[in-house]
Amino acid sequence: MKKEEKKQYSELPVKNSRRSFLKKLTLTTAVAAGAPTVLLSSNRKRISREVHGIRIKKKISANDKIRIALIGAGWMGMEDIHTALLVEGVEMAAACDLYDGRLTRSKEIFGKDTFTTRDYKEILDRKDIDAVVIATPDHYHSIIAVEALKKGKAVYLEKPMVQKIEQGHEIIKAEKSTKKTIIVGSQRVSSIIYEKAKELYEAGKIGDLNFVEGYWDRLSALGAWQYSIPPDASEKTIDWDRYIAPTTKRPFDPIRFFRWRNYQDYGTGVAGDLFVHLFSGLHLIISSIGPRRIFSTGGLRYWKDGRDVPDMFVGVYDYAKTSTHTAFNLVLRVNFADGSGGGSNIRLVGSEGEIKVSGEGVILRKSKMKKAPGYMIDTFAEATQKKFLEEYYERYPEERPFMRPPKEILYKTPKDYNDRYDHFVNFFDSVRTGNPIIENSTYGLRAAGPALASNLSYFGKKIIKWDPEKMQVV
Repeated sequence: MKKEEKKQYSELPVKNSRRSFLKKLTLTTAVAAGAPTVLLSSNRKRISREVHGIRIKKKISANDKIRIALIGAGWMGMEDIHTALLVEGVEMAAACDLYDGRLTRSKEIFGKDTFTTRDYKEILDRKDIDAVVIATPDHYHSIIAVEALKKGKAVYLEKPMVQKIEQGHEIIKAEKSTKKTIIVGSQRVSSIIYEKAKELYEAGKIGDLNFVEGYWDRLSALGAWQYSIPPDASEKTIDWDRYIAPTTKRPFDPIRFFRWRNYQDYGTGVAGDLFVHLFSGLHLIISSIGPRRIFSTGGLRYWKDGRDVPDMFVGVYDYAKTSTHTAFNLVLRVNFADGSGGGSNIRLVGSEGEIKVSGEGVILRKSKMKKAPGYMIDTFAEATQKKFLEEYYERYPEERPFMRPPKEILYKTPKDYNDRYDHFVNFFDSVRTGNPIIENSTYGLRAAGPALASNLSYFGKKIIKWDPEKMQVV
């Protein structure tokens, strides 16, 4: 890249520099050569934040230590706890699960003195526990979260926040009345990747927004919720009666217990598992509170294994004009038999370009309509071509090669970056100080609500009108 081009088209100014290279996004362009330069991500002023993706070593007094418990010790719950323990001053105290094998595993990992139980109420009654991570199947989210808040516990609640829309308002009420910290576990909202996308969008880099598409495709049995079932699964090792208590009474079935996402009784299907991530990330970028019209379709195309939710799902959403964005349409898609190998991203299309967000980073592509018509002069004589270009550049000086901005810019994610860590940093900071939460229960419902309304559209075969202010179906 020529010096003149770098000078004229340098990207957003560096603000609020952080203390580690893991806070940085690597900047490369489609026309640049050689070693990439580094661009720092801006800091959100309203949120107290630490260095991204690494463990912060600082002195924590005994009074500031936070003792946490895990309720729901499956794969996601364990991932959450392993990440939470990277934050200084956090200790693991207890674990609850309805399968005995997970309780045994909790003691193997966290120590034989770790308190374990099948009954979450025993966790909530303990005075030595400050916060709980709730990573149960969806049908227990609101039940445990409301009780935990009323018992004075801070709550890290896995997404989707609730199984049913009305339950979200119960959690919001409990959060307000208890004034205890609750954060919903859609960690994309804490990511420097989405923060950079937000920065670019708010700087007007793509002009007026008119279309957004997001997808999350998978090509694996585990990705399609065919979770492993242990050989010792039985009515002796699993508290089946407690598991089905809030739902339909059924005979013991280990498949329904371990592969719970496949069933409406316990999960929320594709929309609750994956659409909610796409909604929460998009809403952060454009400062939106949600769509106003929802329609979804799809079907059971491949995984005909007894599940009663689709494995191919498409949602279409209308967003009205607000102070932060123009009216636009959103399309979301999930495919559990994706021939391309899977993956996920969100693409925002505007009048002057597009922003593409994925786990690898943020791509900004410029495609503004130009006044200059362009040219095709290869069939002209050389002397004529030269004269044509002289006249063309005199009339359209911005078209001179050294004046053209790069067409594509990549802000690359730092190696080993972990947005879940950032999410827990925000959570524990709020527990200690009362600082604002990025994704409180209101934000969580504004992501979960449209996702769950997508299920209402699919199973009801109808268009859903959604009120994003009141967070309810019209």
